[in-house]
Amino acid sequence: MVTDTEGIILRQTKTVNGRKMILLFSAKYGKISAGTSIGEKSRSKAALALRPFSYGRYELFRSKDLYSINGAEVIRSHYRIGEDLDKYLAASYVMEFTERVAAENLRNPQLFQLLLDFLDMMEIRNKKLRTLVLGYQVKALQILGSAPQLETCVLCGCNGIHPGFSIRDGGVLCRDCIKKLGLEPRDPLICEPDFDIVGILKYFLEHPLKSLETLALADPVEAGIQKLLRQYIGYHLDIRDLKSEGLMIDG
Repeated sequence: MVTDTEGIILRQTKTVNGRKMILLFSAKYGKISAGTSIGEKSRSKAALALRPFSYGRYELFRSKDLYSINGAEVIRSHYRIGEDLDKYLAASYVMEFTERVAAENLRNPQLFQLLLDFLDMMEIRNKKLRTLVLGYQVKALQILGSAPQLETCVLCGCNGIHPGFSIRDGGVLCRDCIKKLGLEPRDPLICEPDFDIVGILKYFLEHPLKSLETLALADPVEAGIQKLLRQYIGYHLDIRDLKSEGLMIDG
């Protein structure tokens, strides 16, 4: 069956006889792998649409759950990301993260639009790239139904001030529950950040990604949120040791 879909290139891998395997996050079919013989060195519109970060329209031949890309055209190439090392590394990290959280052969229009918004914003952003990456991850967790609980204490359900955060329990902790835990030695899955983590995470959750256009978190706050999210995502989604994370340049 011949079909088509809009999609975003997550990754490409060379195989034999000049063929490539493309990991495509498609609007119609979700995350799929597709083979293609479209030449890498070609200057054709089809070849340009197979480059990393490209958003394009793809003609597919589908046989059950096997796909081949017969043709493609660029809608937006996001070429400026590839011209800037910091942007390239930050975007590569987000693509790898998305690859890990997106389900095979399952449409996720919200995550698809979020990734497209991220690439559009990354292309024109000039500073604090990590703030945008963190905002993307929090919004992705929200779409996946895995966002932390921020309104009430995750253990007792009380409102009020919540100075702590439990990675294990997935949300904020009140002072009384922190005291009751009385953990010795200190539990590495419970933290008491020295910044307003609840306010920042709530802002990410309550606003569209595009509203982060001018948001720039201070370096220590970025580092604190990044550490917390790394632990949270590792514990709840079992996603650890992303290859591109070690290469991503902070800033």
